[in-house]
Parts: sequence; structure tokens; C-alpha cells
Amino acid sequence: MLEELHVLGVYVPAALVWAVIAGVCAHLLRGLFQRWTWTRVFGHAGVLEIALFALLWWGLTVGADTFFNYG
Repeated sequence: MLEELHVLGVYVPAALVWAVIAGVCAHLLRGLFQRWTWTRVFGHAGVLEIALFALLWWGLTVGADTFFNYG
């Protein structure tokens, strides 16, 4: 896994970058999921949002490990 990324002249932990991107994507998808009633399945809307964020963060880190060339 990439340990640090060079962002605007500053070295930032890669996990922080992927978490921010996942958070923004989850926030954008939140509006889409609010149109449907997911409370029957998850019990609370917050459970869906946390699960969505965690899956996006995991997917971004796996994708970064797979597609970025480092070494």
C-alpha cells in the first residue's frame, strides 16, 4: 500500500486521502439513498451511511493497491 501521497506540495497519509474521497462520494450518494425508505432494512439511516462509507473506503484502498504502480 502507498504510505504517503504528495498533494499540493505536502505529504499526506494515503489512508486520509482515500477516506476524504470516500466521504465525499458517500455524501453525494446520500441524496440518492434518501429517496428510498431504507429504514425497514437497516433500522436507521445512519447505519446505511456508515456502511456505505466503509465500503467506499475499502474499495478505494483496494483499487489503489491494485492499480497504482509503486515500489
